[in-house]
Amino acid sequence: MKIKVFEFNMFPVNTYVLSDETKEAVIIDAGCFYEEDKKALKSYIDSNGLKVKRLLNTHLHLDHIFGNTFVFQTYGIKPEANQEDEFWLVQAENQARTFGLKLSEPLIGLGKYLIDGEIIQYGNSSLKALYVPGHSPGGMAFYSEKDSCLFSGDSLFHGSIGRTDLVGGDFDTLIESISSQFLTLPDDTVVYPGHGDTTTIGNERHNNPFVR
Repeated sequence: MKIKVFEFNMFPVNTYVLSDETKEAVIIDAGCFYEEDKKALKSYIDSNGLKVKRLLNTHLHLDHIFGNTFVFQTYGIKPEANQEDEFWLVQAENQARTFGLKLSEPLIGLGKYLIDGEIIQYGNSSLKALYVPGHSPGGMAFYSEKDSCLFSGDSLFHGSIGRTDLVGGDFDTLIESISSQFLTLPDDTVVYPGHGDTTTIGNERHNNPFVR
């Protein structure tokens, strides 16, 4: 599996494009907000001849979904997320105003709900969807056993965890999610978070002050 990492928007968010030898691809958290963000994403996909099959959201906080409508308009793919986070789409304009932002176009609705344990297939590759509420009520992560990597969204960061003070967030729930879904994975699993640098499960198990 080939992993391309983009850092998009003012927050900034990690957007991932995963692909394999078949040229089929999935996008995780399309955070492209600025025109240069959108051009960078499209240029990479088009220049590599990729066919986008799925658009996955780890959660629906505004910074992770800025580019959902752009991806739909460009590639005809609707976003997928857990149903528990769908209310954030209704609140998107209010979220934007909170940060002094204005959405240039309405956000596209979900095309599919993701559930815990679901296998997401593209090309010769697959991801397992993991339900990890706590940062948001519908938090999801995506795990590839074959490639020993985890896309953790805003649940787990290098040396930290996601904030739990937003609507639907809960600290104890997040800690339980991390314990039950992430700490059962091998130590050498590479963690690709929603913000910041990569880490490993082993590093977070032994060095993250929030993980227990």
